[in-house]
Amino acid sequence: MPQFTGILDLLGSRSFSSIWFWLVLVTAWTLSGRAVLGVPLDVLARARREPGGPEGLLLLDWLSLTLPRWQVAPRDGVWLWGAGCFVLTALAVLGFGYGREMAQAVTLLLLPFAVLLLMRLRLAHRLMPVLDAAQRGETTPLAAATQASRLIARHRRWVFALSVLAVAAAAMWGTLWRLMHPFGI
Repeated sequence: MPQFTGILDLLGSRSFSSIWFWLVLVTAWTLSGRAVLGVPLDVLARARREPGGPEGLLLLDWLSLTLPRWQVAPRDGVWLWGAGCFVLTALAVLGFGYGREMAQAVTLLLLPFAVLLLMRLRLAHRLMPVLDAAQRGETTPLAAATQASRLIARHRRWVFALSVLAVAAAAMWGTLWRLMHPFGI
């Protein structure tokens, strides 16, 4: 068992040659597409096929339950944004500035998920007026379900593109790292 003399030795662990890093990367991106804002994919698929029926109402019901969880107060958002930027910047500097493999791997894992979080917050921000208009009776449930399913479908396409880019970027950087450091040094 290796003895670590400090946090920098721990961050220097061999990540890109570990099967666990690649399993975590692929599993995380696979699970990220399983639900959109907490709404299961089968509810989304049925609402997309028949937005005017009970499936559309079920989608609106799911959204009314899950969307309030995605609202962030402006003051809390500033603190979360600052903390997230600090952590990602510190990892990026440790990884790419000081050449620590583990910090590079964690940066390549967390940075796309930070973008995904921003995309989900933006989707929730766009869906709230649709849901509010349906609840106030300003629009029909059919129109609200159609618009919500259209916005969610567009979001899912962007998430798929982001996941492909994230895995491809990690694979290319990991391969380049292994070619530049064949013995892990």
